[in-house]
Amino acid sequence: MKLDLLLPVSYLIQPKIMMRKKSTSASKASLVLFLCQMISALDVPLDSKLLEELSQPPTITQQSPKDYIVDPRENIVIQCEAKGKPPPSFSWTRNGTHFDIDKDALVTMKPNSGTLVVNIMNGGKAEAYEGVYQCTARNERGAAISNNIVIRPSRSPLWTKERLEPNQVREGDSLVLHCRPPVGLPPPIIFWMDNAFQRLPQSERVSQGLNGDLYFSNVQPEDTREDYICYARFNHTQTIQQKQPISVKVLSMDSLNDTIAANLSDTDIYGAKPVKERQPILLTPTGSTSNKVELRGNVLSLECIAAGLPTPVIRWIKEGGELPANRTFFENFKKTLKIIDVSEADSGNYKCIARNTLGSTHHVISVTVKAAPYWITAPRNLVLSPGEDGMLICRANGNPKPHISWLSNGVPIAIAPEDPSRKVDGDTIIFSDVQERSSAVYQCNASNEYGYLLANAFVNVLAEPPRILTPANKLYQVIANNPALLDCAYFGSPKPEIEWFKGVKGSILRGSEYVFHENGTLEIPVAQKDSIGTYTCVARNELGKIQNEVQLQVKDPTIIIKQPEYKVIQRAGQVSFECTIKHDPTLIPTIIWLKDNGELPDDERFLVGKDNLTIMNVTDKDDGTYTCIINTTLDSVSASAVLTVVAAPPTPAIIYARPNPPFDLELTGQLERSIELSWIPGDENNSPITNFVIEYEDGLHEPGVWHYQTEVPGSQTMVQLKLSPYVNYSFRVIAVNEIGRSQPSEPSEQYLTKAANPDENPSNVQGIGSEPDNLVITWESLKGFQSNGPGLQYKVSWRQKDFDDEWTSVIVANVSKYIVSGTPTFVPYEIKVQALNDLGYAPEPQEVIGHSGEDLPMVAPGNVQVHVLNSTLAKVHWDPVPLKTVRGHLQGYKVYYWKVQSLSRRNRRHVEKKILTFRGNKTFGMLPGLEPYSSYKLNVRVVNGKGEGPASPDKEFRTPEGVPSSPSFLKITDPTLDSLTLEWGSPTHPNGILTAYILKFQPINNTHELGPLVEIRIPANESSLILKNLNYSTRYKFYFNAQTSVGSGSPITEEAVTIMDEAMASRQVDIATQGWFIGLMCAVALLILILLIVCFIRRNKGGKYPVKEKEDAHADPEIQPMKEDDGTFGEYSDAEDHKPLKKGSRTPSDRTVKKEDSDDSLVDYGEGVNGQFNEDGSFIGQYSGKKEKEPAEGNESSEAPSPVNAMNSFV
Repeated sequence: MKLDLLLPVSYLIQPKIMMRKKSTSASKASLVLFLCQMISALDVPLDSKLLEELSQPPTITQQSPKDYIVDPRENIVIQCEAKGKPPPSFSWTRNGTHFDIDKDALVTMKPNSGTLVVNIMNGGKAEAYEGVYQCTARNERGAAISNNIVIRPSRSPLWTKERLEPNQVREGDSLVLHCRPPVGLPPPIIFWMDNAFQRLPQSERVSQGLNGDLYFSNVQPEDTREDYICYARFNHTQTIQQKQPISVKVLSMDSLNDTIAANLSDTDIYGAKPVKERQPILLTPTGSTSNKVELRGNVLSLECIAAGLPTPVIRWIKEGGELPANRTFFENFKKTLKIIDVSEADSGNYKCIARNTLGSTHHVISVTVKAAPYWITAPRNLVLSPGEDGMLICRANGNPKPHISWLSNGVPIAIAPEDPSRKVDGDTIIFSDVQERSSAVYQCNASNEYGYLLANAFVNVLAEPPRILTPANKLYQVIANNPALLDCAYFGSPKPEIEWFKGVKGSILRGSEYVFHENGTLEIPVAQKDSIGTYTCVARNELGKIQNEVQLQVKDPTIIIKQPEYKVIQRAGQVSFECTIKHDPTLIPTIIWLKDNGELPDDERFLVGKDNLTIMNVTDKDDGTYTCIINTTLDSVSASAVLTVVAAPPTPAIIYARPNPPFDLELTGQLERSIELSWIPGDENNSPITNFVIEYEDGLHEPGVWHYQTEVPGSQTMVQLKLSPYVNYSFRVIAVNEIGRSQPSEPSEQYLTKAANPDENPSNVQGIGSEPDNLVITWESLKGFQSNGPGLQYKVSWRQKDFDDEWTSVIVANVSKYIVSGTPTFVPYEIKVQALNDLGYAPEPQEVIGHSGEDLPMVAPGNVQVHVLNSTLAKVHWDPVPLKTVRGHLQGYKVYYWKVQSLSRRNRRHVEKKILTFRGNKTFGMLPGLEPYSSYKLNVRVVNGKGEGPASPDKEFRTPEGVPSSPSFLKITDPTLDSLTLEWGSPTHPNGILTAYILKFQPINNTHELGPLVEIRIPANESSLILKNLNYSTRYKFYFNAQTSVGSGSPITEEAVTIMDEAMASRQVDIATQGWFIGLMCAVALLILILLIVCFIRRNKGGKYPVKEKEDAHADPEIQPMKEDDGTFGEYSDAEDHKPLKKGSRTPSDRTVKKEDSDDSLVDYGEGVNGQFNEDGSFIGQYSGKKEKEPAEGNESSEAPSPVNAMNSFV
C-alpha cells in the first residue's frame, strides 16, 4: 500500500485484507470461519506530526529499472530510495554476494539514501560494473528489498569493413539491399539515406523491412544510383554508424538492345524481350508458414514484403476471427501489421496475401502470445493492533502460470526466523494473534520464464493510546437549518471508541437527531439556534483516554427582502434595480452584480450602490438579465431581473445600414508563428464601424469551415495574427457597426505554416472503469490544426495512486480511448495523456485521478429499525455499510417495502414492491403513503455506480388503525308515506376495526332549505335500516359514514322522497297508463306538426307571414283541427319533426309549468335552432334578431321523466 511521509495515507480497506478481534477459538477455526470473522485494518490519518512519531517498517519508494542500460561515458547512478521510522540503512548485493562499497574508491552512496554513484568519468570502466544489483533497506521493524537491477553498458560497435560488389539487375526484377548492422545494446535504429543525407524515398514498390534491409518489389531505371547508404543510430550513445555505399545499376531493355546490337552483324536478328510482368512471390518471410511468439502487453509486429510486376498489394486477415478494432495499425504501405497491447486472445494464425493482376501468394504466421507475470492482487501494507488477525494476499497470472514464493525481510520464508503468528498458505500469509515482534516486511515473488514481479508489503503492529488530531476549541459556524459537521479526527491502536457530549458536564449524545460518522465526525442534520454551544469528543481504548472540545455557532440565513424587478426602458433613459437584504449581524455581506451571468461592462454609466444598480443613458447593448449575488462567509443568495430596451418614439432620421464588406486583403511579414493582415474598410453606411472580426479557414484540415480568430477596434485596419504550425491559412474580415455585421470580405491568399511539436495535450482526460477489472481512459482528441504536424498520436500513461510504481505507457493512434485490463477493483489511478506527432512530444501533461471499474457492493446495511410515526407514515433507520465494502462510488441507499396483508381483512394480496432511493450516505428515510392497519415488510440495499448490493434481512412492521373510507354504496329503496329503507356496503378500506356507522339526515323543503339534522348510531355488523316516522311527500338528504376507534371517515350522501298519500299516488299511476291520456299526447304532437306544415307552405309562396297569422299559429294546440283522412301529416311527418315534442316533455324540478313567452319566431315549433328551415337562409335573415330562450331557473331534476312527471306537466 502507498505510504506518504512515514506512514500509510490509507491502510487497506479491501475485502482481501481484513482484520478481526482475537477469540479463544481462533487457532482452531477453519479458513472459512476465519475469513467470516475478519474486520478492517487500522486507518492511519494523514497528519504530519502523527506520522513522524509512529514506527514504520521500510518501504522502497524509488529504484532503477530492472534492465538498466547505461551510457559507458557517464557516471552510473543506481537508484534506491526508501522511507521508514526510524530511517532505514542501506546495503547492496552484486551478483548474489555482498557488495562492499567501502573497498571501491569509485563507488559512493548518497547521504541518507541508498543510491549508488559509480564515478566512470574519473577513469572507471563501465564494463567492470556489469552485473545484477539488489538494494536492501533495513530498520528495527524489518527489511525491504529492491528488484534485481541488471546493469549493462550501451554498445555501439563499428561496421565491419567489407568489399561491396556493384549490383546489376534487369529492369522489372526484384532486389534486396542488405544492411546487416553491427549488434549493439540496445539494438540500433536503421534508416537509408544518400550522400547528401537525404532519406531515400519509399513506396509500395521500395520499402525498408523490420530487419533494416531495403526491398525492391521490382526495379526501375530511376533506381540506378551509387549511394545507397544504410545508417545505424545508437540512441544511448547518441552516435550514428554508416555502412559503405551500395551501387545499383538497372539494365533497361533499351540499353540491353544497344549492347546486343553492337556485338552482332547487320544480318543477325537481335532484340531483348520487353519487361515481363510476374505474379507475386514473397521476399520475406520465406516459405508458406512461420511461427512467432510475443509477450502480453507488447506490440505484435508482422511483416510481408513481396516481389512482382505490377507491384503487389498486401492484405492481412486473421483466420477464424477479426483483427482487433482500435488496436490494429498498418505501416510501411500495409506491409507491416502492428497490434498494440496484445493479449492471449490475439493468438492465432495471421495470413498476409500479396496480389497483383497476374495472381496472388500468401504466407501464414502462427502467433502465440505468452505473458510475463502480472498482478491480479498485489500484497498491501497491513497495520494491526496487538492480538488482531490479518492476511497478505499475493496473486499473479501469466503464461505459463507463475510460481509464487515468499520472503521475510529479504530472506526466503522457509529459512526465515519462525513467527508463531504466521502461517503460509500458497499465495496467502495468514496472521493470528499478532504481537509487536510480528512486525516485518514480506516480499512476494511471482516468476516464470518470461520475467518476474517483486512486491514488498509490511506488517506493522502498533500499540498506541488514543490521540485526537482536531485542534482544541475549534470554532464551527453554520447557517440555521443546515447540517453542522463537527470533526474529531483521531488515531489509536487498538481503534478507539468515540463518544460525544454537549457541554462540559452534559450527557452522552444519542438519538436520531445526530449522525455519528466512522471517522469520528458528529453531524447535526438540521442545526438550530438551540444547537449552539460546546461539544466534547472523547476517544478511548484499552491504553488510555483523551478528549477535545469544539464550539458551534448557528447564524441567521441571508435573505433578499426586495428583489430586482423586470423593467422596460427606452433608449437613452435611466433604470435602477434594487436588491435589499437581511442578514445575520455578525456576518459581513458583499454584493456582486452580473449581466447575463458575466461581469458588468466596464462603463461609467453603470453605478453600483449599496443595495441598487443604476444604468444611465441606456443603450440597446444594455438589454439582458441582471443578477445580484450576496455572499457571506457561510451562505450565498441571488435574484435576477430582465431589462428590455425599446426604441424611443420615432423621429425622422437618416437611414442606417450594415457596413459594406472590407476589401483588398494583404498578407505581409510572414513568420512561422505570426503574420500581418491589412485591409481597406468598406462604406460604413451612416453608422460608424465599431470593430472588425477576423476569421480564418484551415484548407489543410477543414476546408470550407471558417473559424473566429480575433477582432480589433473599428479604427484599426491592420493586425498581427498569431499562427499555429501545420495550418494552411486563409483570412477574411467582417465589419461590425450598431446595425449589424457586413458580409465577409473575399478570402486572402493562402499561407502554409511549418509543422512543429504539439503545443497542447488532449483535454477532459478521464479514467472510469467499465468493468471491475479494467480502467477506461478517455480524452478529447486534438482538433485539426492543434496537431501542429502529421502523424498525430497519444502517449497514454498510468500508475496506481499512492504507490511508487513506475508509469506504464503506451502510444496509440489518433483515437480517444484506451482500456487498461487486469486492474484491481475500484482503486485510484494517476493518468496522463500526452500528444505527439512526427516532430516530437507536446509539453508534459497534467495528471488526473481516475478509478478502475466498480463492482457490486458486498454487504447489506445492518441494524435496520422502523419507527411507525402514524397510520400512513414510518421512519426507517439503518447503519451505513463500511465504505470499503461499497467497491465503488457510494450513490445512496434503496429501501424496498411492500404490503403483506391488511390486518382488518386478513387476506393476502399480490405483492407490489415499492422503492425509495435516498442519495448519499444517509442512514434514515421516511416511508409515506402507507395503508393504515396493515402489515408491511422492508429491506435496505446500498447502491453504487455498478448497481445494488445484497438486501438486508426483511423487517416487518405494522401500521396502526386510521379512519375508514366512505361506505362502498348507499341505496334507498321501498319508499312509503312515512318510511324509507337504507342499504349500504362496508367501506372498501376499513383501515381498522369498524365500531359503528353514523347516519345523519335532514328534510329539504320546496325552497331547498335544509331542516333540522337527526343523527343515529348503527352497530357495525348491520347492513340495512328501515327509517320510520318520516313526513310524507318530503325530500330528505342523508349523510352516512363509518367509524373506527380512531374516528369517523368521510361520509357518502344521498337524497330520497317519501311518497304522497296513497289515493293520489294511485290516481297518478292510473291516469298515466290510460289510453285516452296517450291519445291526447299524440293529438297535441300532430297539431304542432300541422302548424309547421302550413307555415312552411306559406313561406314557399313568398308570404310575409303577418303577425296575426303567427298568433293563430300559437293558439291552444288542443283546439287545432286535425287532418281526418288518414290521421297523418303527409310528407313532413318524418322522425325529426317529433324531436321538439320529446324535448318539450321535460319540466323543471319544482314540477311547475312556466308560461311560454309570445314572440315573432317560428323557432318554438322547430328543433330549437333559430329557424333553420331552408338552405337559402331567407328565414334566418328575417329573424336574425331572435335570442335563444333562457333556461328555466332553479335546479333541474337529475331523474329521467316518468308518466307521473308527464302528468304533473298538465295539471
